[in-house]
Amino acid sequence: MNDDAPWIDPELIAAGQLLQSKGFVTPDRTVASLAEVRAASERTGAFLGEGSVPLKDERDLALPGPHGQVPCRLYMPDVSSPGGDRPALLVYAHGGGFMQGSIPSWDHFLRDLVRQSGVAALSVDYRLSPEVKFPVAFEEIVAMVRLAAREGAGFGIDPSRLAVGGDSAGANLALAAALAMRDAGEKALHFQLLLYGCFTTDCESPSWQRFGQGAGLSQSQMRWIWETYLERPEQRSDWRAAPLDGDLAGVAPAHLIVGSLDPLLDDSNMLAARLKAAGVPVNLTVYQGINHGFIRYGRLIGTARRAIAECAAALEAGLA
Repeated sequence: MNDDAPWIDPELIAAGQLLQSKGFVTPDRTVASLAEVRAASERTGAFLGEGSVPLKDERDLALPGPHGQVPCRLYMPDVSSPGGDRPALLVYAHGGGFMQGSIPSWDHFLRDLVRQSGVAALSVDYRLSPEVKFPVAFEEIVAMVRLAAREGAGFGIDPSRLAVGGDSAGANLALAAALAMRDAGEKALHFQLLLYGCFTTDCESPSWQRFGQGAGLSQSQMRWIWETYLERPEQRSDWRAAPLDGDLAGVAPAHLIVGSLDPLLDDSNMLAARLKAAGVPVNLTVYQGINHGFIRYGRLIGTARRAIAECAAALEAGLA
């Protein structure tokens, strides 16, 4: 073995082999049809969520947004907050390169997060590209955070204690929404949970060069994602698409996680450094031997279960 080869978690290897043996392989987004990619993603999500037990109170909602009704799913904690207080709320944007992913494929992760944190979650089924382009998804996430701040009491949550979060493309949307909330002077947003996000449109960082050449999330796929999501090249420098390049001062405190083998490792490292330089409280955990997209692999990978528990603890503390 090459001494420079990075260590890979054996459970990650086993999980990949298991998925391959069952035919759960998502085709290359740059060559397969969009319908094929989305269908394969949903099949994998269903397998990863097998055995997940619904919370006692899960509600499908259609909430008003700037481009029409936005389907959402509200997950309420099974146990009431101390003293019977209404729970805080996490508004969550799933990953999928802005062009795939759905509420059901993230059910099991969000149920675990809600159970362990005592914080409710609102999963947002924002509109996907290429059917719609930037900045529609961003505008829908911002609208859902503002709606929760304005009308959350009607959902049974505490509208004064909100967090925003997401994974991968969803973390991009979450950070951009937090910047928008800060710019609007809205005080209800207190925390961010950002999981291995793509925070810049640059795909040339050292971690991209090292980990973005083979299977999984590749440089060619990420370039295609940006070309598919954005309408015009000049939007690559828009802070709503590349929030890492925005003014981060005064944004809500953040908990960041990323795997050591993730092509987006440098995005999280750079964001953590810039938040710290801006005086924003931030914690970054790098999970060794793990690649992109691992948070939904809790039934197969112990590191994913540990990450969920640590995210839940950070979320609970950040919204206390």
